[in-house]
Amino acid sequence: MAILPNALPKPQRGQPCSCGSGQLFENCCEPILTRQRPAATAEQLMRSRFTAHVVGDEAHLHRTYQGTASQPYVAVPVEATIPWTRLVVHAHETTSNPDQSFVEFSAFYLENNAELVLQEKAEFRRTAGEWIYTRTVRQGPAPVKITQPKPGRNDPCPCGSGKKYKQCCLLKSA
Repeated sequence: MAILPNALPKPQRGQPCSCGSGQLFENCCEPILTRQRPAATAEQLMRSRFTAHVVGDEAHLHRTYQGTASQPYVAVPVEATIPWTRLVVHAHETTSNPDQSFVEFSAFYLENNAELVLQEKAEFRRTAGEWIYTRTVRQGPAPVKITQPKPGRNDPCPCGSGKKYKQCCLLKSA
């Protein structure tokens, strides 16, 4: 039987930040959450949003999401918080537009005595010098890319039948 990880505690000064950056909370997400400084990159904003989920900072989530940032924040009682366990950032992709970035990540949480994962590739845009989460580009793992070329019609069939591809599996896929 696998041992489940513990839910992350609310981060405190002098402790590692919940976002998994390896930095202390006061040097990582705390200044972004408390608006002492804006996130310098889309990845920093993504990490601060994860930490905001851990601490229950709904105001930070509201002001850093394009769909709600222009609206006034109204606190709503939250019934239960999700027990987040860890964040893994897989990629931070910049584009030719310096005000657009993509962050691919996995956020792990506990539910029904199991650790589950939310995998996402998210788009971020910088407006007036501040990064904002705009949308989910993809949920789930990245698509598998085939690295081998497709067989030609007259190549031997990859199934190993000894026939030409056009006389074997090409017919089955049609």
